[in-house]
Amino acid sequence: MNTMTQQLGKRGARDPRDDKPWYRHRWPWLLMLGPALVVVAGVITGWIAFTRQDALVVDDYYKQGKAINADLSRDRAASALGMAVAMRYDAARGRLLASVMAAGKPYVGKVVLRLVHSTQPEKDILLQGQTGRDGTLDLPLPMLEIAHWQVQVENQQREWRLAGRWNWPRERDISLKADAAPTL
Repeated sequence: MNTMTQQLGKRGARDPRDDKPWYRHRWPWLLMLGPALVVVAGVITGWIAFTRQDALVVDDYYKQGKAINADLSRDRAASALGMAVAMRYDAARGRLLASVMAAGKPYVGKVVLRLVHSTQPEKDILLQGQTGRDGTLDLPLPMLEIAHWQVQVENQQREWRLAGRWNWPRERDISLKADAAPTL
């Protein structure tokens, strides 16, 4: 019996390393790391969702659809007038240089130029100016951010419009021409 008790004693004996409290072992912490990271990521995602504006959602789809049709009629008007714009950004001088033509002749009048940032509406740029007798336009424009810009050029009365995309600085200049036969 004495040998039996000695064998049980050896098998049932606790390892002195196991006498530490649970928080001194690495395994509980390793097992808790995954859920803790998920909670942190969820808090960060929630913060981003609640502090950023959803710029891609339109409140009134019907009104937006009517506006699209009005834009198409302005595109057709630009085609009928033979409108064309060539623009170049001079980063060293901080100037946007443009040439506006109507049916191959210089366009003289007030022009509105919109540079619409592809993802952040607060970075949109609105420029207005009067073309010279030669159809040129020289507008001040501080450093233009590297982005894919939507470009819209129209007259002040919003009778015609030219639109296109500009990937600055990969494309140093941009030319917009009205389509000869606009499509719907």
